[in-house]
Amino acid sequence: VLSFIIFICCIASSAASFMIAPLLEFLVALFLFFAYASKLNEKFKGLYWPLMDFLRCVTAAIIYFAISIAAVSKYTDRASKAAGVFGFIATIVFAIDFYITFNDLVTFLKQDTSSPPEGHKSD
Repeated sequence: VLSFIIFICCIASSAASFMIAPLLEFLVALFLFFAYASKLNEKFKGLYWPLMDFLRCVTAAIIYFAISIAAVSKYTDRASKAAGVFGFIATIVFAIDFYITFNDLVTFLKQDTSSPPEGHKSD
C-alpha cells in the first residue's frame, strides 16, 4: 500500500522521474503476494522464496531511502515532500520486514541443512 501511495505522490509531483521504483516495488510485492496466496511457493521448490522476499526487502529499503532523501532535498512542491515522507516511512517498514524475513530465512536455511542427504541411508 505504501508503494502505491508513493507512486501516486511521485506522479503528482515534479519528482516524476522517481515513479518507476515505487511502481516496480508495488508490482513485485503484488506478485509475491499472489504467489504465496496461490501456493506457488509449494509448487516451485527450486526457488528459495524466503531469500527472494529477503532481497526484495533489502533493495526496497535502500532504494526508498535514497529516493526519499532526493525527493525531500531537491524538490520543493508538496507532493514531492509527501512522497519523501512516505518513502521514509516505507524505509522503516521495509527495515522491520527485513529483520523479520532475515529470521525466517535463517530458520529456513537451518531447516534445509539439518535434513540428512538422501544418498547416505543407514540400515
